[in-house]
Amino acid sequence: MTSPAAPPTPAPAAGEFTHAQIMRILYGLLMGMFLAALDQTIVSTAIRTIGDDLHGLSAQAWVTTAYLITSTIATPLYGKLSDMFGRRPFYLFAIVTFIIGSLACSFADTMYQLAAFRAIQGIGAGGLMSLALAIIGDILPPRERAKYQGYFLAVFGTTSVLGPVIGGFFAEQSSILGLTGWRWVFLINVPLGIVAFMLVARTLHLRHERREARVDYLGAAALVIGLVPLLTVAEQGRTWGWDSTKSIACFVIGIIGILLFIAVEARMKDDALIPLRIFKSRAISVTIVGSIIIGMAMFGAMMMLPLYMQIVHGASPMKSGLMMLPLVLGMMSASIISGQITARTGVIRIFPIIGTALLSIGMFALSHITADSELWVVMAFMLLVGLGLGNCMQALTLIVQNAVSPREIGMATSSATFFRQMGGTIGVAVFLSMLFSTVGDRIKENMTAAAATPEFKQALQTALGDKTLMADKEAYDIVQGLANPKGGGGALNSVSEDSSVISRLPKAIAHPFEAGFADAMDHVFLTAMGISVLGFLVLLLLPKIELRTQSGMAAAAAAKSKAEGEAAAAASANGMDEGEAPSTTRAAEDHVSGTSPAEEVVGTGSAWCAAPTMEEIAADGQPVPEAVHDAEVRVELREQGEDVSHKTPRHRRSDD
Repeated sequence: MTSPAAPPTPAPAAGEFTHAQIMRILYGLLMGMFLAALDQTIVSTAIRTIGDDLHGLSAQAWVTTAYLITSTIATPLYGKLSDMFGRRPFYLFAIVTFIIGSLACSFADTMYQLAAFRAIQGIGAGGLMSLALAIIGDILPPRERAKYQGYFLAVFGTTSVLGPVIGGFFAEQSSILGLTGWRWVFLINVPLGIVAFMLVARTLHLRHERREARVDYLGAAALVIGLVPLLTVAEQGRTWGWDSTKSIACFVIGIIGILLFIAVEARMKDDALIPLRIFKSRAISVTIVGSIIIGMAMFGAMMMLPLYMQIVHGASPMKSGLMMLPLVLGMMSASIISGQITARTGVIRIFPIIGTALLSIGMFALSHITADSELWVVMAFMLLVGLGLGNCMQALTLIVQNAVSPREIGMATSSATFFRQMGGTIGVAVFLSMLFSTVGDRIKENMTAAAATPEFKQALQTALGDKTLMADKEAYDIVQGLANPKGGGGALNSVSEDSSVISRLPKAIAHPFEAGFADAMDHVFLTAMGISVLGFLVLLLLPKIELRTQSGMAAAAAAKSKAEGEAAAAASANGMDEGEAPSTTRAAEDHVSGTSPAEEVVGTGSAWCAAPTMEEIAADGQPVPEAVHDAEVRVELREQGEDVSHKTPRHRRSDD
């Protein structure tokens, strides 16, 4: 009797890259991410100048909303499609689309044209960030990935400083090379984008086996129906009124769209844009909820701090960008340190927990700043917030990538990015509404207290006779309104619309306005602290995390090789020629992913016990035993009609 042939020894895992190759790929990815991250901050600094020049300041919110809608919706689409057809073409498409949108924006003649062109930009931006992180997931194992992802966070932090500086510079220039200064805010993306395209086209060559699956068109359509009205009302609700007819209509349509999206995803199963089964994993579900919460606190803080610097400390947009350096340094240092520790030890679960704790403490400290707080004190609190964010962002992305199969890294990464963006959108909408709904009362309280002091009365009398101040209509209207509240008190409302006028008032008169804004921001930071504490409690539910030691490509290649070897051995044992061995592509994929519904019985010596399914093992954050992997492949092949059963009766019963 011929004994079964032993499976061939697997060749060295494919998909491994040298440090030099990784860095060449990284340069292109970083340039692409730099484009998207810089664009968000540089435009926000120059938008008021753009609105004035195009005579459409009232429409400026639509410029932001259009970009936000398309980039958010595009993010999960890029992730799913790149899993199916490969990362490279979609990343190049994202860069080209972003360049085209930027070039069109630089020649816009109206704010509505600009909003349309910003929507095109957003389609490109949706892939630049999420696909860059997914590609790193393909070429690096999770433990090593922690070191390199720190570069991406460094780019994100750097652009938060450079954006306001560059945007402010361009906005202040009347003309550069024959074009209005603000148009270079968009035009600068063109040469940068071309460089990024050339780097990526030259260095990014990843082997990808196309996976046949249905494209989730209905899911994408339902997502559009759900998100467009919700994102629109998040941006416009404060202007419309949250209980207005427009807002309520957006809420109703959005909720219907989200429910429809969930129903479609349940029907599409593994082919869904965001497969609902991933939420069965405790590691993924906890991480995504944590990402939403941290996104709310992060974007809310990064919106409030520049406002505080500009309104309370009178900083220009350029200067306020530089004042954000402590936050950036905290993010970068925490990211680098946590990444190095993770690479050396494999420890990762503790970092987002520490991060949310530091974030909560930092927000609590910021909730006590006033108009008279020393700048160095505020910057120290900003550093603490940065340390918290740096420990959270890359760790949460790594945990999600590690919890899915290598063939779903794109979907997982884009899903995490998508939910973090949604959290940020909600946070900004809630915090800005809270700020502007309370700032009026806070200013009145401080103004009433100041008006009783001799210093304020003297400053007001002096200002009424100041000829220089008379030339500044907005500022002088406020002075007149304070001197005669019944006749001109309405002028005070202009402060909420254009806070820059505060810096043009005499110090004694400006102080109650500054104190009012500072007090209103304290309530925002206190709310952000509560949200951060909630994030801390949620992340305590994270299971123990075992990071894989192989990159996504290497793991997929090794699993396929092993499955093919076992299939060949089984075929030989049953008298089949090697060429007749069954196809194992799908089996190999499930070998890695753990998505097959089969159960295994794992034994030690002669003692056998029922083991959990692979989904349950993954949900607990534990590595899948090799015996379970082997049984998965055997059971999958048997379901396809192949006879690959063990000759040993007890092993065959175990598979059954």
